[in-house]
Amino acid sequence: MLTAGERHEQFALDALMDKGAVPRQGRGRPRLRPRRTAGDRVYSTPPVRRRLRQRRIEPVISTRTDQPRQTAFDKAAYGERKKVERLIGRLKQYRRIATRYEKRAATHLAMVTLGMTMLWLT
Repeated sequence: MLTAGERHEQFALDALMDKGAVPRQGRGRPRLRPRRTAGDRVYSTPPVRRRLRQRRIEPVISTRTDQPRQTAFDKAAYGERKKVERLIGRLKQYRRIATRYEKRAATHLAMVTLGMTMLWLT
């Protein structure tokens, strides 16, 4: 899901949850709803958590310091998102992607695809 450069990702949360399919291990159709979703602390707001729970998705999101602590928080699952964060960090080595020079979403997506290809080849 690609949003405008100045738009917050929270606005695309519902569309992302509707679009994503989770492949099953072995045979069978992919599930259209993940069991858990890991997110950054920005997504720890009550409306986001409520929307995820309405879809029967367990949020694995660390709480901010100004919010009450969660009783059940899976640190191991939250730690898995480091892999994605590191990949995005490596992708942002390409200045064109980091500063988002492209005005059109399709062109920016093409540059991200090209950057991912370059990372895969190295």
